[in-house]
Amino acid sequence: MHLTLSGRLDRLRSRPAAVDLLVALVVQAAVTIPFAVPRAPGAAAAGWGAYGMTTLTVVPLLWRSRAPLAVLLLVVAAVAAHEPFGGPGQPLPYSPLVAVFTVAAAGGVRQRRTVLGLGVPLVVAGNMVHSDSVREHLFNLFVFGMAYALGSLARTRQAYTAAVEARAAELERSRQAEIERAAERERARIAREMHDILSHAVSLMIVQAEAGPLAVRSDPDRAVRAFDAISGAGRDAMHQLRRMLGLLEERGQVGGPRQSADGERAGRAPQPTLDRLGELVDDVRSTGLDVALEVEGEPVPLAADLQVTVYRVVQEALTNVLRHADARTATVLLSWGHELLTVSVVDDGPGTGPFGSSGTSPTSGGRGLIGIRERAAAHGGTVVAGPAVAGRGFRVAVTLPIVICSPAEVGT
Repeated sequence: MHLTLSGRLDRLRSRPAAVDLLVALVVQAAVTIPFAVPRAPGAAAAGWGAYGMTTLTVVPLLWRSRAPLAVLLLVVAAVAAHEPFGGPGQPLPYSPLVAVFTVAAAGGVRQRRTVLGLGVPLVVAGNMVHSDSVREHLFNLFVFGMAYALGSLARTRQAYTAAVEARAAELERSRQAEIERAAERERARIAREMHDILSHAVSLMIVQAEAGPLAVRSDPDRAVRAFDAISGAGRDAMHQLRRMLGLLEERGQVGGPRQSADGERAGRAPQPTLDRLGELVDDVRSTGLDVALEVEGEPVPLAADLQVTVYRVVQEALTNVLRHADARTATVLLSWGHELLTVSVVDDGPGTGPFGSSGTSPTSGGRGLIGIRERAAAHGGTVVAGPAVAGRGFRVAVTLPIVICSPAEVGT
């Protein structure tokens, strides 16, 4: 697999020794040029001694990342030792400039202050050895200042990049934590609703069981029906309990019901059914959003927990349309098939993300989609969320396997 340029740079930065070697080779190439080009007539010959001393000023750069100030001092000492050997002059003091840049970019506070305090006197003293002209003083001081300034800018940029990366990592951790909290809240809500469904089934079984002994003598057929109802309610309750506990155990939460005051109030309230979808649509319509409820296919009586899921999916989707989509109309469609029920909510808002501009993907999105996804998964269903077919607005579609309610539920 080919690495991009950014990937290669990141990989190179993770290996400081390799970077130091590369920098030293580049500087060595630069200081070699004056020795390689033809010399002017009458100029002193460029001997191997002068070239060796020039190379000696480059060698310390191999350790520049590990000891910036020590490398700078070694480079300055090597430059001073190079003076008696003569040789062709260099256009720029490459090694000292790289060393100054490194101290400014990677050195500590004391190291940077030491360079600033000693750098200017050393530059002036070096100029006086060669040419005590104002032009040389200004040029070398300017070059020294630019090397230090560029190193300071590099240090500031590195610190800023590190801060941005740390902030991004913290935001990602917070986002993941919020997603987990939202999922846990939704699972707890599902568990509370499951508790109420099972409570209803158990209550029905108790009532039928209490009436059964009385009907055995006076109306045996009624007693048989009572015991059949008890059996049906028990089997249905066990089926729903196993399915819900399987979901909660798989997702790491076998939560108990009624974990908060809101949960207690929700537990005491009657659980919604498909018959109440019309009331829900009317309530949303009263806010000013034009909502239509449409049905395709032949409806069948659903299991109680599945009816709760359909109601909550529509409720959550319409709530998010009101909050985020900036829509004028919305359509709730229940499409009945032989084995599947598809519940879709489509709005005409301008948003391009799930539930408008503030939404995210259905697999990692905001609380609304997390709740819908958790409910659909509880019944082996799927969720599709994305732009509407017409190109305007947003569509959330939940497909659920149809589970017919038990005879005991029909009787109630």
